[in-house]
Amino acid sequence: MVACLLLFLLAFAKAPVAQEFEVGLTGGGMYYLGDLNPGGHFKNLHPAYGGLIRYNINDRWTVRATAMLGTVSGSTGNSDYLPERNLSFESPVTDISALVEFNFFEYFTGSLHHWGTPFIYGGAGVTFFNPMAGGQELQPLGTEGQNIGYEGRKPYSLTRFNFPFGLGGKFSLGKRLCVTAFWEMHKLFSDYLDDASTTYYLNGPSIDPDDPAQILSDPTMSYEPGMKRGNATTSDWYSVTGITITYKFALGNTKRCRDLKSQQ
Repeated sequence: MVACLLLFLLAFAKAPVAQEFEVGLTGGGMYYLGDLNPGGHFKNLHPAYGGLIRYNINDRWTVRATAMLGTVSGSTGNSDYLPERNLSFESPVTDISALVEFNFFEYFTGSLHHWGTPFIYGGAGVTFFNPMAGGQELQPLGTEGQNIGYEGRKPYSLTRFNFPFGLGGKFSLGKRLCVTAFWEMHKLFSDYLDDASTTYYLNGPSIDPDDPAQILSDPTMSYEPGMKRGNATTSDWYSVTGITITYKFALGNTKRCRDLKSQQ
């Protein structure tokens, strides 16, 4: 899906200036919003890094492909939503996205006049994740009864689509370098990034504390089947914020056009 979107945009792009690609690296932070952190932006911020390829259609429109690696985590002990559950998780996150950017002002890397602009963007992405607690992978345990089909539940997928969107600012540094500051949100089409979504399925006092599948389902050993463990009406989110530095490559026999444009 992501690759198809990017190919579609490139195929129909009309580029009155040089065919310019920018390749760069990104560094910043990643955090999550969900059942173990409903509204704490920038809480539990973890390092994130990645790379990108950007194709400048013209001075206003750009398409890019981005890959990001990071970690998200959460704990009910740091949340106002059902803090007594004593649940926690940590998950690696790999995100691959195809995005369309719109510059509010005309922008061209290397231009003396159009050297900066705010911009917005959106697109489609794929997320790979794997929630864990205490080094134990949670999805294979079926902590909400997925492995026994409790109330028709099935194991959730660790690969899901996401909808990314964000905003930022671009600034030209010389003829070929561009620095970008950004903040973006990813709506994940899953409620299991944190392994918490619906209700408990075990009788807490009967839990075997030596069974990881049982004790990680209800660490307090106090809940009853059907009691709320998460909020199934909302999906999980994660956010990335950071700085990107890119280097511009101009392809094709368009040197005169590029040289003239860089003086504007």
